[in-house]
Amino acid sequence: MNKEHLKEKLSSLALSMFRKDFFGIFHGSISAKTESNRFIINSKEAIFDALEDSSLIELYYKKDYSWNKASIDSGIHYSIYSQISDAKFICFSMPPFTTAYSLDHNVIIPRDYFGYHEIGSIDIVDPRSFDDWYERANSEIAYYFQSKKRDIMVIRGFGVYTYNRDIHEMAKRIAILEKSCRLLLLDNMQNNSSFD
Repeated sequence: MNKEHLKEKLSSLALSMFRKDFFGIFHGSISAKTESNRFIINSKEAIFDALEDSSLIELYYKKDYSWNKASIDSGIHYSIYSQISDAKFICFSMPPFTTAYSLDHNVIIPRDYFGYHEIGSIDIVDPRSFDDWYERANSEIAYYFQSKKRDIMVIRGFGVYTYNRDIHEMAKRIAILEKSCRLLLLDNMQNNSSFD
């Protein structure tokens, strides 16, 4: 695939996800595999509502100086790409309702039609300690995807990792998950207020 076209797709998706509050100003990561040993990912200073060509860096699997400018999540993306052949696009986001729901629950069981049919139930992964999370995340996230045979992972208080062969399908799944969590939280609020 044409790398410029890939960058345009990443930029367009990043803007859409930024507008939905899935990405912060400097929070999140998005990437696309370009060849068997390379991928494009946002830089550390990327602003997701205006991803420019200079905000996207192509990395080789073998680390070089360009890794210093790339997202803090680059090692996690590399680990997923190198171990999961179906991963063509990867996204780390922090959708607010999904992240909020993860704080007090162990599993997400969508009660809406689309969440139920498209996502199904998802266990929420406890990162245990945030102090050493980034040291463990490279191996733990890829291991989760392989062992659970899932393409989406919700990490308590941290956010959502997902991968897919299709960038639009990946975005759709994040959006459906976020809507399902929003509905679950609204339902919880309504049930709690009815007892007041």
